[in-house]
Amino acid sequence: MFNGRSTRPRHRLTACRATPSRSLQCANIGLEAAAQHSIVAAMPLRFTLRQLEYFVAVGEEGSIAQASERVNVSSPSISAAISQLEGEFGLPLFVRKHAHGLSLTQAGLQFLSKAQRVLAEAEALNRLADNISGKVQGPLKIGCLLTFAQVLLPAIRRKFEQSHPDTRVSQIEADQLELIEKLRRAEIDVALSYDLEIPPDLDFVPLRALSPYAMMAADHPLADRDAVSVAQLLEHPMVLLDLPFSSDYFLSFFDQAGRRPQIVERTRDMAVMRSLVANGFGFGIANIRPHTDLSPDGRPLRFVPLKGPQRPMRLGLILPQGARSILTVSAFIDHTAQTIATWGYPGRAIKQEV
Repeated sequence: MFNGRSTRPRHRLTACRATPSRSLQCANIGLEAAAQHSIVAAMPLRFTLRQLEYFVAVGEEGSIAQASERVNVSSPSISAAISQLEGEFGLPLFVRKHAHGLSLTQAGLQFLSKAQRVLAEAEALNRLADNISGKVQGPLKIGCLLTFAQVLLPAIRRKFEQSHPDTRVSQIEADQLELIEKLRRAEIDVALSYDLEIPPDLDFVPLRALSPYAMMAADHPLADRDAVSVAQLLEHPMVLLDLPFSSDYFLSFFDQAGRRPQIVERTRDMAVMRSLVANGFGFGIANIRPHTDLSPDGRPLRFVPLKGPQRPMRLGLILPQGARSILTVSAFIDHTAQTIATWGYPGRAIKQEV
């Protein structure tokens, strides 16, 4: 922690360090000055954008460990960056609580707001340079719904990077609610997912409609049917893919019939659901189709279309409003749309579309 005794030359603004409130005013002045190039020319920067990035990550996560996961940097490096910021500005930004993480001080809250603005402006400057140059380059952070990330994202990402070698692509897998939160917090640029409860402040680019189907063990009584109805499924136990919004979508089929299914198992993992189904625990319902008719433990599965008016899920891209004007994001949208169209459908074909 900064001890208040430094022999380094200081700009005259640092003379306001006599009291904590004056220190806070000084910090605000210094941070706003960093966003104005005319002042920066006169006063050297007292922090780096990397330090601000680590500080914002800790401030938003409330934990150095979680921030470390988010920015993919070691915890000691983040701790050092925070200490350097506190020492440079002469005020505590966090209150350390043993076993309870960190909480922002009043100064830290104000510092966080300014730091977020500085990082947003820096990112906008990077995007502007890309657009002016007309070259697809720089970072692209992609999120993907965890139920089908393993089926779609690696191939889409690999071909995109081969077409645009100057991009730096990273990815995360999460459920729908987490993807929406990460888009709003600018932790990702775009998300590959379904049209499930898309909020009005985000845009959705549809790519393909995927009809629901029933997944069953090879010896299930309904496995050899050309199609099954919800009424027929009600007579058998169900393994539910229990993810935010997805589970509501699947259960809505039964609400239309006025009955609840016999749910015997719930899981958040698509692969686990396939193995439970293949081992006879019950049927499952899904939209994305696997590339094989075997469960992860090697047992055979059957995929049977659903009869009736069930709404298909639309596979597509979720992005912040206005993000299509960003060259790298726009290029990824076009690439993903073309890839999905070329595949015809994601995954293995089932008997027929009903």
